[in-house]
Amino acid sequence: MKFTTLAALVALTPVFATPVFANQYTPAMSAYLETEIRDWAQSQILVDAINAQNAQTSGYDQGMIDQLDLAWRAEIGTPSMPTITPVIENSAADFLRSQVAASGGRVTEVFIMDAQGLNVAASSTTSDMWQGDEAKHSMTYSVGPDAVHFGDVELDESTQSYQGQISLTITDPATGLAIGAMTIGIDAESLI
Repeated sequence: MKFTTLAALVALTPVFATPVFANQYTPAMSAYLETEIRDWAQSQILVDAINAQNAQTSGYDQGMIDQLDLAWRAEIGTPSMPTITPVIENSAADFLRSQVAASGGRVTEVFIMDAQGLNVAASSTTSDMWQGDEAKHSMTYSVGPDAVHFGDVELDESTQSYQGQISLTITDPATGLAIGAMTIGIDAESLI
């Protein structure tokens, strides 16, 4: 997916040059998070998957993380995807796809990340494996258990629809500690 930032649209399209347009989706996305996502965001299947991967990746250094990310990117669109397949073909990924299907088109994608910011499970292939250098991870997991981050709403050029991302920290209910994060892609226009 190729996105055009809202700022670029504002520069090119005078009708969108109001701050209201730039911020109109955040209240709707926040309401959708509270009414539709919170109920399943801390599901045991997701917590278990993140905890299992944290046990494997806790000792990874940046070099190992970069190697995984490079392998992931190189595998996109190829017949052999040994790095990607375990992330999109597991029970947590199946659970995430069921949430996408149940949303009636409002949710476009969902993925969960471990403490390092590496993908654990995804409803579909993401453009990279490591999210740790992006706000979806650094503004959630790194902040703490109750953190939520609303990404900019951008025009998805392939679908010509405005999409945004809601990211939140995933906590282990047994400890109350942050263990990872989740990002939900939202068709923003479907919310208003």
